[in-house]
Amino acid sequence: MPSGLVCERTQASAEVKEVIKTESIMHLSLRSIVAGVASLALSGLIVGQTPRDAGKRLSAPAIASGGEIIRFDPGLDALIAPGTKIEKVASGFTFAEGPMWQSGRLLFSDVKGNKMYALTPDGNPTLLMDHSGGVENVRPDGGFKGSNGIATNKDGSVLMTQHGARRIVRLDEHLKPSTFLDRFEGKRFNSPNDLVFAPDGALWFTDPPYGLDRQDSDPTKELKFNGVFRYANGKLTAPIRDLSRPNGIGLTRDGKTLYVSNSGPEMFVEKYKVAADGSVSNGTRFIEYPGSAPDVPDGLKLDSADNLWTSGPGGIRVISPSGKVLGQIKLPEVAANLAWADDGRTLYITASTSVYRLRVKTPGAMPLYRR
Repeated sequence: MPSGLVCERTQASAEVKEVIKTESIMHLSLRSIVAGVASLALSGLIVGQTPRDAGKRLSAPAIASGGEIIRFDPGLDALIAPGTKIEKVASGFTFAEGPMWQSGRLLFSDVKGNKMYALTPDGNPTLLMDHSGGVENVRPDGGFKGSNGIATNKDGSVLMTQHGARRIVRLDEHLKPSTFLDRFEGKRFNSPNDLVFAPDGALWFTDPPYGLDRQDSDPTKELKFNGVFRYANGKLTAPIRDLSRPNGIGLTRDGKTLYVSNSGPEMFVEKYKVAADGSVSNGTRFIEYPGSAPDVPDGLKLDSADNLWTSGPGGIRVISPSGKVLGQIKLPEVAANLAWADDGRTLYITASTSVYRLRVKTPGAMPLYRR
């Protein structure tokens, strides 16, 4: 179990920095989706009960053993009430990722299991799609071939990234995927990962090489960079091309600030200014982490006060807009991604084999489009 020092390039006080410096990092290693999904579940076309490979349903959500909320600054109390407990909702997955709250349940991907699920608040997982990454698993360990990020489109349909098929797809009412985006300037994407809609309706997404067997050295890789893309008014651009492993992505409520996590070899979250035309500037390190670890900077979300909640070594960091680290959510396994639910009052975290949640005081910023 590696441990490391947390280096925050922030405006945190000397006392907070010292707490962070000495903190040991602990870890183990649409309504329905669209209107037709509910009717499909009723008709039995979608599995309406928990299949054997849909994760282990717990008898009931329970307090997570080994979970801990660490307070670095009193400002955390306005976001998470003192004494708040972390619940474990469901378990038994391979690598849970890409969560999105929709119509009273959590949709998420199992990237290594190559499946897409829906999870009810009482901990009942339902398998929605097998081979959700658009291909068969061919590596002994499964690889990262499944689906990942999920988002509701303006028309109410669901967009989903597919690592294996190297594209973003649109799911129809029968969960049949059709290509939404798969190429930039005639070249195939690497493996689209996370995605978010900006307030102006533009779709932003990251494209690291994790779905490729040999990543950057894979002979099938066509793009020379691992980019951050923007799709607006039928035009696809790549405003960011200099990150080695762009992963999680999020924007402030006004759409003027963009955050992107970089998973390695250098691990950090970069902050950018976004112009009206979608161009970016003034890239600065908002937070950075030393060394290497299995729990890399991955998914991130913002709340209604523009605080950043971002995964990284040791769990979820909660950071004020000015860059002060307010606290940390530690889990007994690697935290990958997170999503707001219940109009932002509940935070769900997908973490390796399980899904966790906790209540918050300051509501999270829900996605632009919802059903």
